[in-house]
Amino acid sequence: MKKKFSHIGLAKLCGWFGITRQAYYQNNWEGISTTLEEELIIQRVKEIRKNHRRMGTRKLYEMLQTFILEHQIKIGRDSLFNMLSANQLLVRKRKRRIQTTNSYHWLRKYPNLIREFVPTAPNQLWVSDITYWKINTGEHLYISFITDVYSHKIVGYQVAETMEAVECIYALQMALSALGAESHLNLIHHSDRGLQYCSHAYVKLLQEKNIKISMTENGDPLENAVAERINGIIKQEYLETYDIDNLKDAKKLLTEVVDLYNNERPHMSISNFTPNTIHHSKTTIKTERLWKNYYRKQITFVNSI
Repeated sequence: MKKKFSHIGLAKLCGWFGITRQAYYQNNWEGISTTLEEELIIQRVKEIRKNHRRMGTRKLYEMLQTFILEHQIKIGRDSLFNMLSANQLLVRKRKRRIQTTNSYHWLRKYPNLIREFVPTAPNQLWVSDITYWKINTGEHLYISFITDVYSHKIVGYQVAETMEAVECIYALQMALSALGAESHLNLIHHSDRGLQYCSHAYVKLLQEKNIKISMTENGDPLENAVAERINGIIKQEYLETYDIDNLKDAKKLLTEVVDLYNNERPHMSISNFTPNTIHHSKTTIKTERLWKNYYRKQITFVNSI
């Protein structure tokens, strides 16, 4: 179905076939409408997937709501799932594992400060992590992310050919540049015990800004669950769907992807708002948060973001 059909309601459909709405319901024309509606939805899904190439069904369903209302289409999430399955548009998850954390070093390791901590506003808790990105040449690039836990906004990032501490510092400097002069005084920075985050330069920058330092105590992914989840979203839903050959193109693409993630991708754990909406809201948004303290093993948000 071509784009000229992208704003069609039931009234127009009936007009095309020379029937009234009453005749439509009386003479079982639903089959024709259903086929056209399915084509419209599939077309819209493909348009969304141009930027969000591996977005899951739940997120697609949320992003389709305005479109569904405009076209007077009745479809539930399960029906959308079946439709995508029938059209081979479901996303298959890929397995990964390259170790990016080296915690066997002599540098000072800091205690975990967030066992019972639940943020109530942006810039109270940031989490950091490093992930890898395999490009077309077979080489690996390494991405440092800093994410605000309350809003799930990526506030700092850096991609490089190495995992040196300086690359993580660039991500931290980006995050700090958006803060006001005093807004970081009650901020906790949480990470794993990797060499990069324990390095003198990284720790010094946090201490200069009076940011509390928190670190995981073992290899349990739940100790840094938000950071782990963000890594997966950015890689699996976005980066791995592109063909990249060099660092220059990787930097450009990562910037575009982070912008899509922060400004367009809805999150169930923040009532299907986007991270930027929550992060920069001047009023308290009353939402039922689906995530709880990881220490109690109740992190339902890991599968819901």
